Amino acid sequence: MTERAFWTEGGDRPSRWLITCDHATNRVPAWVGGGTLGIAPEDMARHIAYDVGAAGLASRLAALMDAPAIFSDFSRLVIDPNRGEDDPTLLMRLYDGTVIPANKDADQAELRRRLDRLHRPYHDALEALADRHLDRCICAVHSFTPQLRGRPMRPWQVGILYSWQDVRLGPPMVQACREAGWITGENQPYDGHLEGDSIDRHALKHGRPNVLIEVRNDLIADAAGQAEWAGRLAPVITATLAATGL
Repeated sequence: MTERAFWTEGGDRPSRWLITCDHATNRVPAWVGGGTLGIAPEDMARHIAYDVGAAGLASRLAALMDAPAIFSDFSRLVIDPNRGEDDPTLLMRLYDGTVIPANKDADQAELRRRLDRLHRPYHDALEALADRHLDRCICAVHSFTPQLRGRPMRPWQVGILYSWQDVRLGPPMVQACREAGWITGENQPYDGHLEGDSIDRHALKHGRPNVLIEVRNDLIADAAGQAEWAGRLAPVITATLAATGL
């Protein structure tokens, strides 16, 4: 049986929103290193392998917003679906102080195999879902760790990321989140524009309104936190889009 590269929820839901979760799981397919990357289980449970809590948050957001959702089903350490095919960080050999043995000697043939079996099928499916609505908006859901090794604690509860190429929705979302009382980073803890990433490929290149939401992963590590933050975010996302008139 072929292992899946992604799964979807609510593909026929009517909302113009599409919820995406690029880093949904830490799964390593059996054909990659026999199902292991050679790092410790505790590292596979960290943010380096996937976005902790993001899949549950994305699923609940999509249900509340009556929107379709798509989730990758492979660890970003296998191959990162939120990177363009020519990005040097597409296949990481070292991440936040952890060496990835199964990637250390991976050659171009292995990279192509992972692209063909995982990365490309995910993006093909994402684009097919995006095409189902003429006025599609994309909301990408991610999470971030409270602290990288050797770095200061991150103060934000939520980060709203957007590209300088499209500022229609991102800045209003930042304002709305701050008005809701959340400590909100604007293009923090990461910069909002990355050439070739999922938002660039499926939103910017098509002129689709978009926003990328990062939630600190200790806030959404369990089902209760995911439900709480989905309930908080869904009406803010919906109201902000309506207020822009997009």
